[in-house]
Amino acid sequence: MHREQNNPIFRNLKIARGQVDGIIKMLEEDRYCIDVSRQILATISILKKVNAEILHDHMKGCVKKAIINDGGDESLEELLDIMRKYL
Repeated sequence: MHREQNNPIFRNLKIARGQVDGIIKMLEEDRYCIDVSRQILATISILKKVNAEILHDHMKGCVKKAIINDGGDESLEELLDIMRKYL
């Protein structure tokens, strides 16, 4: 589901990668800590968005298939475990 290079997941991960590179450069340049922190928070926000999309796709694909095939108890438990960590 995620293999397409034009997929928003890939695009957002590439943005996050660029932001991390920017954060490293900011630290190397001894930039103002609050500016660095803002960039870190922006990167976290993008990664949360990507994670939500991946979990959404997982529910629509893997979990749905598991429920149809064998009740999906294990898949649902995995999803709940991730969601507990996410919240």
